[in-house]
Amino acid sequence: MSTGLVLHNTLSRSKEPFEPLHEGRVGMYVCGPTVYDFAHIGNARPVVVFDVLYRLLKTLYGEVTYVRNITDVDDKIIKGAAENNEPIEALTERTTKAFHEDVAALGALAPDREPRATEYIDDMIALIEKLVEGGHAYESEGQVLFHVPSMADYGKLSRCNREEMIAGARVEVAAYKKDPADFLLWKPSDDDQPSWDSPWGQGRPGWHIECSAMSTKILGETFDIHGGGLDLVFPHHENEIAQSQCAQPNGGFARVWLHNGYLMVEGEKMSKSLGNFYTVHDLLDEFPGEAIRLLLLKTHYRQPLDFTKDGLRETKRELDGFYSALRNAADVQVLPAEPSSASLAGLLDDLNTPLAITHLHRCLGSLNEADDHGSKVAAKTNLLSSAHVLGLLQHDSEDWFRWAPAGAAEIDEAEIEAMIEKRTQARTDKNFAESDRIRDELAEAGVVLEDGPGGTTWRRAG
Repeated sequence: MSTGLVLHNTLSRSKEPFEPLHEGRVGMYVCGPTVYDFAHIGNARPVVVFDVLYRLLKTLYGEVTYVRNITDVDDKIIKGAAENNEPIEALTERTTKAFHEDVAALGALAPDREPRATEYIDDMIALIEKLVEGGHAYESEGQVLFHVPSMADYGKLSRCNREEMIAGARVEVAAYKKDPADFLLWKPSDDDQPSWDSPWGQGRPGWHIECSAMSTKILGETFDIHGGGLDLVFPHHENEIAQSQCAQPNGGFARVWLHNGYLMVEGEKMSKSLGNFYTVHDLLDEFPGEAIRLLLLKTHYRQPLDFTKDGLRETKRELDGFYSALRNAADVQVLPAEPSSASLAGLLDDLNTPLAITHLHRCLGSLNEADDHGSKVAAKTNLLSSAHVLGLLQHDSEDWFRWAPAGAAEIDEAEIEAMIEKRTQARTDKNFAESDRIRDELAEAGVVLEDGPGGTTWRRAG
């Protein structure tokens, strides 16, 4: 039965009605991090985008298996460990832990499966063996390469011509290759590099074969959705298709390919030399994770996004408005509810998060305007259920307003409450000079007071 979900398939370059391969059950694979350093904000965009898709799919279908891998064997990891003078396992464990903490702060749900490449080496070797047996791969000078001309429709995802493929893949034109476009499936390792036994000697897998092996092992030779950033279309995803379909000719591999657009930072390509290289870890010292999430969702996932700190300040203020309304309605008890058709309308149209956020603001307006208990219950229920599928408004309103940037001169909460009590007494005594003095002292300490019918509440500035 159709749910009305339409997704833009990179393979067809068009929007298509989405129907799962198996009724009521969806399988989705998204390329995860290579764990050699902190995740930067460009890495965070697909995490947040596909988290929203995961939440939507869970709302629409009975069963979803979301797989996001960890690449824990890679030349960048080997280089990073050597530069840090630490064991590779120590580097990958430390950076994987940091990745989990950062994406959790962005409100991302954990995937159902999170395979690590090093746990699937045997499956990679088995795939490579099938490719060799089928005439799609060959051994040369201790390396195993996929022979690109062996696949008639190679390039169907990226639609690059041959010259663009060779240039875009940054492939080495080497004597050991039958064709300049051929790419590595397996390579020999030095004594100080990660190594596994194989029919071609001690070595390690190429990057592309890792995702082919992990995705098909968990989700099957044909599955519903494969996602990632636009930068992965070629060569990574193109090569995944080639390997998987040639090794498993009875399978179709991924049926729908989704790619989020590029991310710029402060109007420029992200670069350490430009001073606009933002890691999620560092940004979380300055801004709440939910403000980062909202900024990533305010632009449609397929469009380029310019990520700025001014934009983060704006999303923080935007969320303050939502949490202020929820704080004012704290006494209105609601039960978890399914999102309304109006709240899902934008997301059903190729994950149109800007439209869904516009609906969220309409829900906020309804809550602020509600003047009786029944309408407040309905408005708050609609707001929270609409926000949940976006992964927003997931905090207690009081906790939200108590957040402060790292390193801020944070005044103790008990002291704040005591000063508010003194100010309340000063106002009762009509000692307005003392009342204003206390307000100003708190403001100087980064605490904003808000007087309302229910008394005085406070929040951290920023």
